[in-house]
Amino acid sequence: MNKFPKSERLHSRKLIEELFSQGSWFTLYPLKVVYLKKPLKTPQPNQVLVSTPKNIFKSSVDRNKLKRRIKEAYRLHKQILGHKQVGFYFLIGYIYVGKEISNYHIIEEKLKLSLMRLKEIVS
Repeated sequence: MNKFPKSERLHSRKLIEELFSQGSWFTLYPLKVVYLKKPLKTPQPNQVLVSTPKNIFKSSVDRNKLKRRIKEAYRLHKQILGHKQVGFYFLIGYIYVGKEISNYHIIEEKLKLSLMRLKEIVS
């Protein structure tokens, strides 16, 4: 259950374009959360995209560190939202909008709050 396999990663160009063109968003600083609820007949896991801006963090080491922290927090707390729902699934994009590198605990708290907010949207 606490894995983050490729099936849960959003990598389809078509779905990414659909997420950013049709999706809704909210901000929990330092994260901007873009989401789209998609209908489906068979159970499928939610798909997640993580992005950090190259124009703010020039060093790839810093960008990758932030992405690892966000992915790890999601991996540990994704059960808040539910692994597989019948009838729909979420496309979720986490975009780091902070100007400084936040520590893991701040990112973890904001990610948990975002998952709880998405759960409220479902119910």
